[in-house]
Amino acid sequence: MIPVPIIETQDVSKIYGMGEIQVIALDRVSIRIQAGEFVAVMGPSGSGKSTLMNILGCLDRPSEGHYILDGVDVSEMDRVHLAGIRNTHIGFVFQSYNLLSRTSALKNVMAPLIYKRKNKLSHEQQSGLAEQALVKVGLADRLHHMPQELSGGQSQRVAIARALVNDPVLILADEPTGNLDSKSGEEIMELLHDLHQQGRTIVMVTHDPEIAAHTQRTIHLLDGHIDQVIENGFKQKAVAAEELGHEPV
Repeated sequence: MIPVPIIETQDVSKIYGMGEIQVIALDRVSIRIQAGEFVAVMGPSGSGKSTLMNILGCLDRPSEGHYILDGVDVSEMDRVHLAGIRNTHIGFVFQSYNLLSRTSALKNVMAPLIYKRKNKLSHEQQSGLAEQALVKVGLADRLHHMPQELSGGQSQRVAIARALVNDPVLILADEPTGNLDSKSGEEIMELLHDLHQQGRTIVMVTHDPEIAAHTQRTIHLLDGHIDQVIENGFKQKAVAAEELGHEPV
C-alpha cells in the first residue's frame, strides 16, 4: 500500500497582478513530502521559496493547481477554514521567533491552544500541555520568563514548543537559525533532528547550504520552478531538473 504523503502539490502556480502586468512566482510546482521526512527548501531571492512556504502553511492559496495537506485538498478553502487548518495541522517556527513580548514563555506556548476552535481545553489543561512542550525543548526552568529575559536560542526553543503544542502533522521552519550565533544555531538544529527522529515532518526554508545539509533532501527553486533536488547525507546525489519533468519530487 502506497503511503499518503503529508504534503502534495499538483502543478501549483501562483500569479500576482492582472492583465499584462503579471508576475509568476510559482510555475506548475509539484512536490510530495511523506510523513516523517525532513526537507529543506532553498533558492535565491525571487525564486519562489517564500511563496511556496506561504502556500504550504495555508497562509495563501495557489492561483492554479492543487495543494493536498494530510489527505485534504485545501486549495480553495476560504480564509476561515484555512485559519482552522493552520491552527490544528501546522506548527510554525520563524526566524524572528514572533513571541508576544509581554507574555511569559508558558503563555506564549499556550496561545495556539487558546485559539483552538474545537475540543476546547480548560486553562489547567492548556497550561499543562504548554509546560510539557517547554520541558521537551529543554526549558523547564524558563516557564515564567519573559522574552526579553531569554537568549536568542531560548526564544527559538519557546517558538518550537509553541509549534509543537497542538501536535501538528507538519512543522514549517522559516530560517530557524537565521538570527542565532553558530553555537545556538547548532543547538536548534540538534533539537530539530531530535524532533525528526521522533517522527515529526519538518519543512525548512534556509539560505545556508550547511544548514540544508542537515535534512534528508533539499529542493532548490529557481524562477518559480524546481531547479534540482539534492539527496543529503551519504548519497549527495543531485537530480537535474530535466530528469524531473513535471513529476512530483
